[in-house]
Amino acid sequence: MTDPVTAFRALHVPGDPLMLFNIWDAGSARAVARAGAKAIATGSYGVAEAQGFADGEDFSIDDALRNVERIVRVTDLSVTLDFETGYGATPAEVATSVRRARDAGAAGINQEDRMPGESALLPVAQAAERVAAAASTGLFVNARTDVYRGVKPEDYGQHLIDAVLERADAYAQAGASGLFVPFLGDHAAITAICAASPLPVNNLWGPGRGTRAELAACGVARISYGHGPWAAAMDWLEGQAKSVFAGEIVPYAAG
Repeated sequence: MTDPVTAFRALHVPGDPLMLFNIWDAGSARAVARAGAKAIATGSYGVAEAQGFADGEDFSIDDALRNVERIVRVTDLSVTLDFETGYGATPAEVATSVRRARDAGAAGINQEDRMPGESALLPVAQAAERVAAAASTGLFVNARTDVYRGVKPEDYGQHLIDAVLERADAYAQAGASGLFVPFLGDHAAITAICAASPLPVNNLWGPGRGTRAELAACGVARISYGHGPWAAAMDWLEGQAKSVFAGEIVPYAAG
């Protein structure tokens, strides 16, 4: 039987992207698995907000890992955990935290290159040390870089592509298995990054960012939905509650 990390790694094929419809608990994981998912991915924002916490490691590592353990119990699919910055002030602490994620059943993690609550990215060498610590556990480390976070499309340019690729090279040398470049919808930039990156590239889907086929043509190996599924579910729930409180009959009933 193929181990979950190896199985998860094999799903990352440039030009044939793995689709990850992010979940936040065991119940949502079960629903997405029934829909035909090839792997399960949490989104830190939805996980935290679903429990009344803010994103940014406000949700404790103990709670995050208990959540993963419950998710792993309800699916045979590989589970990747949005692990924010790695739950550690130092590389050694990151390694300890990621080993705990591995022991909880995770096959992979996402790891950011800025600290919780900070806008500035960590220096490349410092971020790479943290990636190396996480990768030493054997998990699939999807190294996230926020180079494009908060940047307006009119300010895009080769300098941002170069900044991403500098980090891609450093993170690859540190042992990362994937590169996550969220907040980027420009297909020319995505294509350039995918062509030059030593790591398979993960794109965060958003309105106007193209179809799976279009992103596949750019060379993307993984597409995730972030907190979108959780937000949509909460919008639906709120809308249904408003209808009920207004005296309407909703189109379903308890068993």
